[in-house]
Amino acid sequence: MAWPGVARSARLLGINSSGASSMLPPVFGVLFDGLAYGMLLFLLSVGQSVTLGMMNFINLAHCSFAMLGGYLTVTLMSRYGWSFFATLPCAFVVAAVVSVGFERTLFRRLYRASELDQVLLTIGIVFISVAVAAYVFGTDQQPLQLPHYLRSSLTFMGIRFAVYRLVLVGLALLITLALVIGLDYTRFGARVRAAVDNERMARGLGIDVDRTFAITFALGSGLAGLGGALAIEIVGLDPSFAFTYLIYVLIVVSVGGLGSISGSFVAAIVLGISDVAGKYYIPQLGAFLIYLVMISLLMWRPLGLLGKR
Repeated sequence: MAWPGVARSARLLGINSSGASSMLPPVFGVLFDGLAYGMLLFLLSVGQSVTLGMMNFINLAHCSFAMLGGYLTVTLMSRYGWSFFATLPCAFVVAAVVSVGFERTLFRRLYRASELDQVLLTIGIVFISVAVAAYVFGTDQQPLQLPHYLRSSLTFMGIRFAVYRLVLVGLALLITLALVIGLDYTRFGARVRAAVDNERMARGLGIDVDRTFAITFALGSGLAGLGGALAIEIVGLDPSFAFTYLIYVLIVVSVGGLGSISGSFVAAIVLGISDVAGKYYIPQLGAFLIYLVMISLLMWRPLGLLGKR
């Protein structure tokens, strides 16, 4: 994983390790950075929660759309001088539009196919996307220069809180609220659930199932593009991104539970804090702690923390 090691975490994550003037113990800084990292995991995985949890479609190419959003942000900023926040809507829209093309030509044929067919197709798309990214952009990490105010930090009771991580937390909270309301308490969300549970009945009731699925898939992939754009500053961006973070996306979705946006939100917080705290306090375990937490939680609740099925 590209998350910084313990020696660099105090500097990169904003933890104040001086201890001399801190009114709060350093654990609060670690908790905040774990929360921020968890919000990053959530932003990357929430789109998968939509497509896998609500549509029952195993889309292993999810992080390819996230990588697309990341490369688009880098290109617009470095070559065309766009501001960082101006690139975020573009990352969402472009990833959503591209995903609709895949959904209409390839994915739609496999909605009722076996899980193996879905896995083979989408993992093939991941290999292709990685090769295309390496050919177009090279294999090096892509540089990203954020505005100065996003690279600054705020100090509260002796603990420094990075502004960019505060932005991540705020965006994740807004997206969670919007998705929960939009998918659980609106007519569109009811149409999606009806189309998944009984497509024939949904068509008989006048629901445009194809259009509903296309919009849902575009929403999930657009959120992936947005998450990829937001992730560059913290985890970096290279062609291996689509493979590396697919693992963590699947962990968050499985621990949170299928069909539960709020479950993925809680799971991302738990896993993010566990990962950062483990690397800070128990460096011997390294990146393995997140897998131990995943196994423990799934043994306790096999359907996930807030899984509906």
